[in-house]
Amino acid sequence: MSSRKDEFYRQRRAKLARLRERGIDPYPPRYRRTHTAAEALHAFQAWEEAGAADPAPDVRVAGRITSMRDMGGATFVDLRDGSGKLQAYLRRDVLGEEAYEGLRDLDLGDFLGVAGSLFRTRTGELTVEVREHTLLSKALLPPPEKWHGLADVETRYRQRYLDLMANQEVRDLFTLRSRVVAAIRRFMDSRGFLEVETPVLLPKAGGAAARPFVTHYEALDHDFCLRIATELYLKRLIVGGFDRVYEMGRVFRNEGLSTRHNPEFTLLESYEAYADYNDVAAMVEELVSQVAQELLGTTRIPNPPEADGELDLSPPWRRLTVVEGLRQYAGLDLEAYWEEATLRAAVEKMGVEVTPGAGWAKLVDEVLATCVEPCLMEPTFLMDYPAALSPLAKKKPDDPRFVERFEPFVAGIELGNAYTELNDPLEQQERFREQARQRAAGDEEAERGDEDFLRALEHGMPPTGGLGLGIDRVVMVLTGQRAIRQVILFPQLRLRD
Repeated sequence: MSSRKDEFYRQRRAKLARLRERGIDPYPPRYRRTHTAAEALHAFQAWEEAGAADPAPDVRVAGRITSMRDMGGATFVDLRDGSGKLQAYLRRDVLGEEAYEGLRDLDLGDFLGVAGSLFRTRTGELTVEVREHTLLSKALLPPPEKWHGLADVETRYRQRYLDLMANQEVRDLFTLRSRVVAAIRRFMDSRGFLEVETPVLLPKAGGAAARPFVTHYEALDHDFCLRIATELYLKRLIVGGFDRVYEMGRVFRNEGLSTRHNPEFTLLESYEAYADYNDVAAMVEELVSQVAQELLGTTRIPNPPEADGELDLSPPWRRLTVVEGLRQYAGLDLEAYWEEATLRAAVEKMGVEVTPGAGWAKLVDEVLATCVEPCLMEPTFLMDYPAALSPLAKKKPDDPRFVERFEPFVAGIELGNAYTELNDPLEQQERFREQARQRAAGDEEAERGDEDFLRALEHGMPPTGGLGLGIDRVVMVLTGQRAIRQVILFPQLRLRD
């Protein structure tokens, strides 16, 4: 296969040399289009609707060559740009002998500009009758062998440009992703939230249970972390007097790769003063359903392949406490397992794999991830987590063993995390101390303390509801994808030798 690719490359290099020998620049600096493929179609349709009395529209269009069909004295070429495909018809008797023979040095994958008038072929396909053509970029490597559907997953992720080139449905997916992001921003802006920006490089990474990436800041001669969340800085803004803030940006977590995890991902975080986790839950179900309705035209989406039927994203979503979820899906009554030793024995009996040395909170988390979360197909808020699992959330007044926290799930996919924020600086300081003890015991994902954040809390923060929503996972749900790499243009992959 490599020798075949080498031969293709040599042939294209030879054509490149011939073009230059004839004085043709194979990479000109510009080409002035008058229409995209879609605009050309609309212009011709408008001309037809007006009676087609005047001459047909003239256009200058450009795109990548995806098909060439030599008919002897005429050649049909399909050109694709970002808006669609348009056929070009090039004839020897129109272009002249020399210009027509120059088509022999064109290949699939080249970019070509053409000028001429529009017409429809006998089959009704819109076509440009070309008067002149201009090579815009000579491709030295051929397109994917299966031009109309690159299937190799490894190649699709590592060389996303080939995936986009070959698969229209992939281009459509990432177009939809951009529209999802824009729709979420419109939703947040319409509710009076202010979009802000907070630091990416931090002296300490906090706001989530995750291991950070660490880099050295030469000018300050100090190690800094890439942020694992935006939470602690956004809450500083609530302290400072903003009532509603949000940020949508990349965060980085030094964790393993999986179908649900990429070490860098896009996160929406929002904080609203004088709100609690019930208010945030109502906002989440409205946000997801409204975005689905706006972009998909429906709030109903297909269930994953392993389940039947459809899922309805419209409010209200199901509310299920952690205690109820463990009892229903894992057969575990948490009320009977508040001691680490008894819980560990029960978890081992269940056959759940746990991290060596995991404490009580980590054991609960592993059972939830293994036995409960995959079963939450219908839109569900899993609510009221044990306090030991949630160092930044406010305890429930009627049962301080638990906190006012929820995670939203759709199709077995966790979309985010939210809670009523802990605003007692002394309790927060003690929670950070407990996290430090867990880190000292070997839990590298335990929350890191932040003294300046504690100082901010000491100036007073009003009751606040906070949300973290994974944009990649929202897109997974809306598009029916089961792997996060399918919705990230350039996912992280293991390095090749």
